[in-house]
Amino acid sequence: MDAPDPIPVSALQHWCYCPRQCALIHVEQVFADNLHTLRGQAVHQQVDQPGVETRAGVREERALPVWSDRLGLIGKADIVEFEADGTPYPVEYKHGSRSKAPWIAACDDLQLAAQALCLEEMSGKPVPRGALYYATSRRRREVAITTALRQRVAEAAAAVRGLIAAGSVPPAANDARCKNCSLLELCQPSLADSGALGAARARLFDADA
Repeated sequence: MDAPDPIPVSALQHWCYCPRQCALIHVEQVFADNLHTLRGQAVHQQVDQPGVETRAGVREERALPVWSDRLGLIGKADIVEFEADGTPYPVEYKHGSRSKAPWIAACDDLQLAAQALCLEEMSGKPVPRGALYYATSRRRREVAITTALRQRVAEAAAAVRGLIAAGSVPPAANDARCKNCSLLELCQPSLADSGALGAARARLFDADA
């Protein structure tokens, strides 16, 4: 039996932020930009061009393709710094500052950890840590790739794969996450609590309507 198609590492971050957002992007194949996504794209322009350079004896590779056959993941690491013994150290670029809400920071950690696990499989070397670089504050936040974080990556990969296989879109949460989501207009989460969506569906099958 053929192996399932690999899922993008970025899908894990989308799923962590909101399963509905993940499904709209990776099942429905829809996307839209807003100020936050455009800022993110501007930040990634610094590292989107593949290249290799050495700084202070550390080899740095930009836009490095990564994958994991075990987890069925594929993606691209913004920067990977290789220590003297060849140990990879992934650095993921993000817009904003280090003072993100904890639940958003957790999604960033998940994406970075997924890259670390890919690099472990590719290099055969353990990757115990990596870093998130925040463009606004111009500072890194180092992340330990713990056992718990590794388990979260495996669980998220399985959840995203199940979501894609089901081909369905979860209901909208309509909470604090929505105001910053670029898919707000496409998702229309306000309908989740208004009852308007349910009423519209009911009218579709109302013979007297």
